Amino acid sequence: MPPALSSIIKAYDVRGTVPDQLDAGVVRALGAAFADVVVLPEQAPAASGAARHVVVGHDMRPSSPELSAAFAEGVASRGIDVVLIGLASTDGLYYASGAASVPGAMFTASHNPAQYNGIKLCRAGARPVGQDSGLSTIRELAQSWLDAGEVPQPQGVTPGTVTEQDVLADYAGHLRSLVDLSGIRPLKVVVDAGNGMAGHTVPAVLGTAAGLPALPLDVVPLYFELDGTFPNHEANPLEPANLRDLQAAVREHGADLGLAFDGDADRCFVVDERGEPVSPSAVTALVAEREIGKERAAGREAVVIHNLITSRAVPEIVAEQGGIPVRTRVGHSFIKERMAEEGAVFGGEHSAHYYFREFWSADTGMLAAMHVLAALGEAPQPLSQLGARYERYVASGEINSTVADAAAVAAFVEQVVTAEARARGEDVEVDRLDGLTVTHPASDAEPMWWFNLRASNTEPLLRLNAEGADAATMQHVRDRVLGLVRGEHGGSLTVPAAPASAGERS
Repeated sequence: MPPALSSIIKAYDVRGTVPDQLDAGVVRALGAAFADVVVLPEQAPAASGAARHVVVGHDMRPSSPELSAAFAEGVASRGIDVVLIGLASTDGLYYASGAASVPGAMFTASHNPAQYNGIKLCRAGARPVGQDSGLSTIRELAQSWLDAGEVPQPQGVTPGTVTEQDVLADYAGHLRSLVDLSGIRPLKVVVDAGNGMAGHTVPAVLGTAAGLPALPLDVVPLYFELDGTFPNHEANPLEPANLRDLQAAVREHGADLGLAFDGDADRCFVVDERGEPVSPSAVTALVAEREIGKERAAGREAVVIHNLITSRAVPEIVAEQGGIPVRTRVGHSFIKERMAEEGAVFGGEHSAHYYFREFWSADTGMLAAMHVLAALGEAPQPLSQLGARYERYVASGEINSTVADAAAVAAFVEQVVTAEARARGEDVEVDRLDGLTVTHPASDAEPMWWFNLRASNTEPLLRLNAEGADAATMQHVRDRVLGLVRGEHGGSLTVPAAPASAGERS
């Protein structure tokens, strides 16, 4: 029986286990379907003289070379040339797609365990391919071929060529052209690559491996060996346990900061000189401030996109700096769509994805890291002091609860919370941009707080994110909502009037 592609093709990408869900035959069919659905309708006919090709990159997983080669065969069977760029970070693939203005495919399962692999697809210029922009059609077409037992070969079509090209040096040079680090004060930075693709890209961008001049950076490498079995820790810095080695190394080496990348190096997490995490919301606000400054200096309006889970500090700081904050749903396809619609200069997510207009509105953890290095290198104070102004509130982080009916539970929470607010004579703001968001603006009776409940697309989970003006407020809101979600209905969402001291805010 052929695999059910509906089980591995998600809202934004392909993700499954090898070889039972993903093998050469499956990705060959997906490559041919990608060419039929995305590449051929988008690219000019060969008779026009325009080049037609697709770029394909892969991460360090043991299965990636074979799968990317099979995908290339599927694309080439449609008469499309393929350029294999080999080992690459996901933002390295976006660079190749954007610079050449051609579609692309990146083979990676990001931070998933070694038995997984996947594909991130993009149109020319690194524009996303998601469920609503071609991915569902690709799935249906490939599934029909797999069910029939063969991928039909178009009549009279000469297969395209498959060639190889290394774009690492060009990628590094492009990033260097966007953020100048040559004049900053010397910094010592520990980088945890998690045995992922940052071990390939950091030496090229922040070091001299790609032939670029040395920067005033003393890079202390941690787990730079490319190993898709992840022998040291999971390549997912969103989990606090996976930051412990970096935090210890920053303190041990007396470093100015630490950077942690996920498996495909498109996300970057930051810790300060004490080894304390700097929230992705704070990084979003810091980078936004820098990008707004550049836009305003050039006489241009500066729009910054942020998803609804980022700290309320982000839109506040954007507005204070003269920018225009635009709130959107969680997910890279939504961010990229709004980036294009608004002509936004920058976008950030709570999950440490950062999007730049000058990088084809695609996400790149490396460029965000360079902005942090530049900001710190231009300032006299340590990162803990520099970053404090961006950490105004206290967030819970994402907390998952298993529920049978996410919509019913969220509706129950909304009913209880709004009734409690009315009983106190106060109003709360409710919106459903992405799940349920309830916001209590600061008042004489209560500090500011908000929470969001979102259902998982793939699991019976309800995800809670909460934030408050101080730790006590956040904890009270978090615990009350969790009690409602998990059936512990006692208590009330009335926040104690006395806020926590400033020292408790972290």
